[in-house]
Amino acid sequence: MDSHAAGSSSGGSGDGGAPPRRNSRKPKYSKFTQQELPACKPILTPKWVVLVFLIVGVIFVPIGIVSLRASQQVVEIVDRYDDACVPAANENDKLAYIKNQTIPKTCNRTLTVTKDMKQPIFVYYQLDNFYQNHRRYVKSRNDGQLRDKSKASDTSNCDPEATVDGKPIIPCGLIAWSLFNDTYNLILNNKNLTVDKKDISWKSDREHKFGSHVFPSNFQKGRLQGGKILNSSIPLSEHEDLIVWMRTAALPTFRKLYGRIYVDLKVNDTITVQLENNYNTYSFGGKKKLVLSTTTWLGGKNDFLGLAYLTVGGLCFFLAFAFTLLYLIKPRKLGDNNYLSWNRPPVGRR
Repeated sequence: MDSHAAGSSSGGSGDGGAPPRRNSRKPKYSKFTQQELPACKPILTPKWVVLVFLIVGVIFVPIGIVSLRASQQVVEIVDRYDDACVPAANENDKLAYIKNQTIPKTCNRTLTVTKDMKQPIFVYYQLDNFYQNHRRYVKSRNDGQLRDKSKASDTSNCDPEATVDGKPIIPCGLIAWSLFNDTYNLILNNKNLTVDKKDISWKSDREHKFGSHVFPSNFQKGRLQGGKILNSSIPLSEHEDLIVWMRTAALPTFRKLYGRIYVDLKVNDTITVQLENNYNTYSFGGKKKLVLSTTTWLGGKNDFLGLAYLTVGGLCFFLAFAFTLLYLIKPRKLGDNNYLSWNRPPVGRR
């Protein structure tokens, strides 16, 4: 019986007396895991530090000057009209004015060109205090429904604008429901300025995010109309105002492209704007502005970028000068052990 047990034990091992395998979590040796790869460890001497600050300053200051000059070449006309377009009889109750469908919302504004504006001139609408980045607002959409005709009945994540009388809303969700619906008609010298609204959205959005075979259905047919009504005979990929609006802004003050004007404007030209003040910003204390703007190689007007480069470059020049002055007045021997804390004489001890 003992020999049988011994035979079973020997057969179970199956390795002919080899030492048992030890489970180890130790990684396989390599120079990478042991941090033994060749590395550059520069010694930051005062001369190197001053040189680096000077190089950064020499690079950043010219970039800042060029960026700031490009931004200052942009010509902008900004006109806030939400308060100015409220009739005097309704100034004390603007919310009742915007909700009353019987009160005409047509308003005329006059813009004066302060500098020559070369085409193309970009027309924007600007909203203040509108939080498109609110989590519930941003999630209130269904990208599959916007893109694919077979998913038209999929209204998940679209509450409270998902269905009307049990029928799915296309496009569903709060973002589409709150589509901006003010309109602008620009007149120069008694002639209408054509505002080109083609290709105002991203090409990738038109081709990949909004289907060419998906059409609006049951849109803005609920008890409360949120914004613009879409033409149900035009596919979503061609509703560029909607596509622009549904690319939500990160900040509460934002501009969205309304169209382009391909006419040069001269200084002191007077533009008459006939607009429909339909969009409700009075309920949340928002502001509406019409913006006409040119562009440069850097884009629209943005002084921040140039000022940021100038600030960083100027700070680098200042630090380079300060370190140079300190090095000349009170030089220190490189690698002097006397400056180590444990080699200094104790303070306050006798």
